[in-house]
Amino acid sequence: MARRAFPIWLASTARRFARDRKGVGAIEFAIIFPVLIMLYLGAFEITIGLSVSKRTTRAAGSIADIITQQQSVTKSSLTDIAKAAPAIFAPYDSSGLSLKVTAIQIDGGANPKVLWSWAPSGAPPYAKNSTVSDVPTDMKKANSFLIRAEVSTPYTLLVFAPNFMPAETRTITISRSYFYRQRQNDDIPCGDC
Repeated sequence: MARRAFPIWLASTARRFARDRKGVGAIEFAIIFPVLIMLYLGAFEITIGLSVSKRTTRAAGSIADIITQQQSVTKSSLTDIAKAAPAIFAPYDSSGLSLKVTAIQIDGGANPKVLWSWAPSGAPPYAKNSTVSDVPTDMKKANSFLIRAEVSTPYTLLVFAPNFMPAETRTITISRSYFYRQRQNDDIPCGDC
């Protein structure tokens, strides 16, 4: 009798197990949870990265805009203007921020050359009278003047599992350049640049 009862009991237990749905939600959640976490963290990372990118753009545009409103500048006044960039980046870290300001004189043949350049480090980033190749075509107006502000900042990704990515691939550099025309005179001289 025990031999016949075991297969019946086994079949009955298997039917009950097949109908029981109590643990299905937990199993589905365990399968989907890692994907949901990765999507959430990815969306968070993209949001922060876009915010830093927007602030980089805003800093480059603001600095170029402020300089083009001046009649002349000095290294001291450029240093004061450059203090706007960390304020624009708040609350994000601006310690690795890099800034370069270049005055570009475009001659009668529409050839852009560096009139003067300045960086917070003190050394001019570009040689005087060197050719500038990245001026947009629609801004290469003969006998004109431009200010170019270049801002770049390193951005470290806040990845979920940093040990899975090499350190050098976790940091990207976000860079922006803005060109503005002077507002008042034919150019903006810098006496000590």
